[in-house]
Amino acid sequence: MKKILMVGTGGTIASEMTAEGLAPELNTEQLLEFIPDIGKFCRVDCLQLYNLDSTNIRPAHWLGVARAVRENYARYDGFVISHGTDTMAYTAAALSYLVQGSPKPIVLTGSQKPMGNPFTDAKLNLYQSLLYALDEHSHDVSIVFGGVAIAGTRARKQRTMSFNAFISVNYPPIAYIRNDRIVRNGLHGTHQNESPVRFYDSIDPRVFVLKLTPGVNPGILDALANSYDAVILETFGIGGIPEFGESGETFQEAIFRWVDSGRTVVMTTQVPEEGLDLGVYEVGRAYADHPGILRGDDMTTETLVAKTMWALGQSRDAAEIQRLFYSQVNHDRIPMA
Repeated sequence: MKKILMVGTGGTIASEMTAEGLAPELNTEQLLEFIPDIGKFCRVDCLQLYNLDSTNIRPAHWLGVARAVRENYARYDGFVISHGTDTMAYTAAALSYLVQGSPKPIVLTGSQKPMGNPFTDAKLNLYQSLLYALDEHSHDVSIVFGGVAIAGTRARKQRTMSFNAFISVNYPPIAYIRNDRIVRNGLHGTHQNESPVRFYDSIDPRVFVLKLTPGVNPGILDALANSYDAVILETFGIGGIPEFGESGETFQEAIFRWVDSGRTVVMTTQVPEEGLDLGVYEVGRAYADHPGILRGDDMTTETLVAKTMWALGQSRDAAEIQRLFYSQVNHDRIPMA
């Protein structure tokens, strides 16, 4: 019988009503009591790392979860992590970089309603996550939610209340789960990588996401310089960057000054689907070939945050950061032409 380690971090799935509102109260053992039939298929051990609303999850917690997986990796056939939905996509992306090439599945799940709610989605999500973790074809980091398995680098919370809260962005879902049947996408088979799983234990949390809006002042980059090592710039459309801010200074001057100071700029788009291509319009082409500017292509902002933190945590050399950033990990990017 396979052994699964369930790692608890809190979230709505573990919440109960308190005088101040919903808050995480249940531990992993209590959650498992709601799906007793899972004991017929596997042995589940429990590890309660945190009991937090996922709004309060920080990069240090990502490292804690990755450390727990690493310390228990040899003892279990798979891992299920219960987590709040609000930052689950960030944690799934971060774990994709902190635990790379895993032949064992690392599955994140949660719910839109607490486990004790009579109309909850928590029971089915947890049950199907454990079934997915038991399947011989499952590997690497993924989110299982609402009957869909999504690569950990491709998930985004799209809906605040509906049970199909997560979507797979710019990449097909790994599988669909119908009751207890897993229907896989033909692109995903059994883990083929013969290299051993790779663990990482350092990241640089000094990464900021800046969303361009009409009239934003390019001087904001100077204001961020003392607190951040990298900026992820959410541009307009397919990669449009205004020529001038309200102050009259050009964005090109501000961005190049940031890069020339040894900091990192990642360009992406604030449009949810289809990705970035800086070479299409004049307002983006000036940045397309600059060696210090990284292109997010079709990656999600959540994944860009995690990957940039991971890359900067491994090296301060610009060429090495670029190599790490453009490496493909857990289906995270399809390079644009």
